[in-house]
Amino acid sequence: MKTVLLHGLGQTAQDWKEVVQQLSISDVDCPELFSSTEDEISYSQILGDLEQRYSEEKEPLRICGLSLGALLAIDFAIQHEEKVASLVLIGAQYKVPSLLIDFQNLIFRCMPNKAFESMGLSKSSTIKLAHSMRSLDFTAQLNNICCPVTILCGKKDTANLKASKRLKELLPQATLHIVPNAGHELNKYAPNTIAEILNN
Repeated sequence: MKTVLLHGLGQTAQDWKEVVQQLSISDVDCPELFSSTEDEISYSQILGDLEQRYSEEKEPLRICGLSLGALLAIDFAIQHEEKVASLVLIGAQYKVPSLLIDFQNLIFRCMPNKAFESMGLSKSSTIKLAHSMRSLDFTAQLNNICCPVTILCGKKDTANLKASKRLKELLPQATLHIVPNAGHELNKYAPNTIAEILNN
């Protein structure tokens, strides 16, 4: 069974490196979500790329996503229930807080272009992508997710802690793990915790 690791906005596939090194499973895929050559990058385009990438898979996937990756994992599981064996959702939102996106974009606009070089996305593309996620709300469709779900959130990730707890209530089959002394990017702060869950 293939395990798919989906990174967050401001990250690349390289940010899963420490997790992958601790995995005892061999079939692992870490797609670069922003590798498309198109100038106009959007959430729906990234989801479409993932759907195309895994369209030939015969076995259901185990999908682990962080932040933007978690949104994509939820969306993919809603649209393709038969293709998903389990989900691990890290720092997840199921309804994008538009005020938070707008505030984030305000910060992005003030940052120099150079700051975006390591993200694999230009400044304007990052702002466009974040803006394309403003209206995402999966609340009404969460009951379409029937597979096992593990929700992870760093205790210091205050922006996503409340949503993670609420997501646990909305998905009765889910288990929630609050990771002490960790922030949002758990693939950097607590790679061993993620690896342990994926190895079981």
